Formats: sequence, C-alpha cells, structure tokens
Amino acid sequence: MIVKLTPPFSVRLSQLCWILSFAVGAFAIVYMFVIRETQLPLMADVVRGVAEGRSDETYETAADIIFWSVFGTLVAVLLTQVTLLVSFMSRKPHVRWWQLGTLLLQVIVVLLASEVVAIGERGEPLLPVLAGQCGLVVLALLISALPRAIAWSARRHDVRHGADSPTLGDF
Repeated sequence: MIVKLTPPFSVRLSQLCWILSFAVGAFAIVYMFVIRETQLPLMADVVRGVAEGRSDETYETAADIIFWSVFGTLVAVLLTQVTLLVSFMSRKPHVRWWQLGTLLLQVIVVLLASEVVAIGERGEPLLPVLAGQCGLVVLALLISALPRAIAWSARRHDVRHGADSPTLGDF
C-alpha cells in the first residue's frame, strides 16, 4: 500500500536550511533594493575607473544596468531554489544537481556583487548576508546528501507492508 510517511530528520533539517537561506536571501534582496539610490553613484565610480572619457550619463546607465542585472539574477536564483526545494520534497530525480547548479550561479553573482554592488558604507553589510545565504545552501546540500536522505529520495514512494495489505500469495 502506498502511504505518505514523514521524511527522515536529515531531509527535514535540509529543508529547514533551505528555508532559512530563502529568508536570508529575501532580506538581502530587500536590503539591496533599499540601498539602491546610495549605491548607484558608487557603482558609477567603479565603472568610471574601468573606462574613462565618457559622459556621466553613460556611467550612470552602466551602473543602473549592473545593479538591475545583479538584483534580477539574485531574485531569479532565489525563486528557482524555491521551486527546486518543492521538487526535492516531491522526490523528483536529479534535483540535487540542479540545486548545486543554482549554488554555483549564486556564488558567481555574489562575487560580482562584492566587486560592484556591495561597496561603500551601506553596501558592505550586504556581502556577509549574501555569503551567509550561500553557506546555508551549502549546508542544506550537504545534509541532503546524507545516506538517509539519499535513501528517502531514491525510494520515490513510501510503501507499507502490513497485515492488511495483500501480498503476491493472495493473488
């Protein structure tokens, strides 16, 4: 008989780490949006240091494009991770690989943000928050690779063999 059993502790702990990473990531995204106006001039100065001799509007536009690219990528990664957690809890195959892929993309975006967005007095707190989110994702992935979690997701369905369920000898 197919039943729905509660996942093992390692799966629940992994799920908790994912949820905490979502909360930290959402906080980072909101904070990043709040400090946007103070960061844009600093970001324009960074762009100005790369290529001088252009108009101020060009640097401001480039800073705006960089900000929204980093911001949009962080939002997309977070939403993708939420979707992948739902897939993981539904025991879809190979989800951990996709989760690992989102972590790698997230690390690249955090490294980019550390050079361009998380600068100045108000931007410096952003980097530890984003790094903390990455740390929680790494912890969640490591916990989800424990033997009981692997066995739980490999089963795909919970089957209970009890006194009430028929066996092959009954047919």
